[in-house]
Amino acid sequence: MAARQMSRRDFIKSAGVVTATATLVGPLSTSPLAQAAPAGASKKSDLVSDVAADITGGKPTLARTFGVHAGQQNCSLDELRRLWRYVDQAGFDWLSVWDHFYEAPFIDGNGSCFETVSALTLLAADTRTVRVGCLVFCIGYRHPAVLAKALATIDHVSNGRLEVGLGAGWYELEHREYGLPFPAMGVRHNQLDETVQIVRGLLTQSSTTFAGKYFQVQNARCNPKPLQARLPLWIGGGGEKRTLRTAARYADGWNIPYVSPEVFRNKNQVLNQWCEKEGRDPATLTRTVNVGFFLKTDATAAEAERQRFLTQWGSQAEMLKGGMLFGTPKQAIEQVGQYFDAGASRVTIALRAPFDWEALQGYVEDVLPAFRKDAT
Repeated sequence: MAARQMSRRDFIKSAGVVTATATLVGPLSTSPLAQAAPAGASKKSDLVSDVAADITGGKPTLARTFGVHAGQQNCSLDELRRLWRYVDQAGFDWLSVWDHFYEAPFIDGNGSCFETVSALTLLAADTRTVRVGCLVFCIGYRHPAVLAKALATIDHVSNGRLEVGLGAGWYELEHREYGLPFPAMGVRHNQLDETVQIVRGLLTQSSTTFAGKYFQVQNARCNPKPLQARLPLWIGGGGEKRTLRTAARYADGWNIPYVSPEVFRNKNQVLNQWCEKEGRDPATLTRTVNVGFFLKTDATAAEAERQRFLTQWGSQAEMLKGGMLFGTPKQAIEQVGQYFDAGASRVTIALRAPFDWEALQGYVEDVLPAFRKDAT
């Protein structure tokens, strides 16, 4: 099968939205490397009581945090696990996989891509401190009740560190070749609205009955429940008419990938408007951004990496470049700060194999401490 040119919308979705979540925490360590929790301990285990403002009645304090989003494609499982363990001890707060059957962006469908539920379970078992999740689970790939059952189990594997991104799905080829329906966008948005309600019900209620147009459950039970009293649910994407409304209505958090700080600020303001229309305090909904990682540790290599990006994406590169990190890690500090100033509480770098370990270490040593020193 020949490679196809992807639209900007498709590329933005291809990296998996949402989900890099914004953990609600107190002051952070000033060390470039986070203090590891004892084995089996859940870092920031009180997140849920902070997120659920309806329980506490208070407004959470947002810290500037950092995440890594790594697609489980085109590399060995050993290489993935090496990355996960590095991220877990390097000072990041979030680590996620995506939900695809084929490589993304699409090349020919023959690249390796590990299945998401099983990969996320292994990620949860391999790590100890970071919040873990998927950005995002495509609601067309699994019945919401079946997904909820898997999520409850993974939360136990992670010792209460799981957060869940849900999305309407976009990868038509995967649906078609796996024999899954791919209805119109409006229908998929309606299915997303039903999915988030069913998942929330099964994770929190003793039994759930839901009679939707697309999904139904009757006296469905999910035991054991997650370790978290309210497992955080996230919605990702930038659609101002439906996606942001769904986030304001149902979610604990919202994420958008590969947009400039200015676009993020504008979308964030629209989300505030939807919160107001839904009668929700905007401060109870956390907001995060994913950015492409095209950094190198020296200026010559950084310029070559920028040119590689421009060549790879051709006419689309001009639209995409605002949501990418270029240059050296020190040069990325300003753009990362612009996202925080625009309202993001977490900036998550999106990585694809082969991983540049030197550039990643440079990011840890230069960028993370530049913002965490402000928390002291």
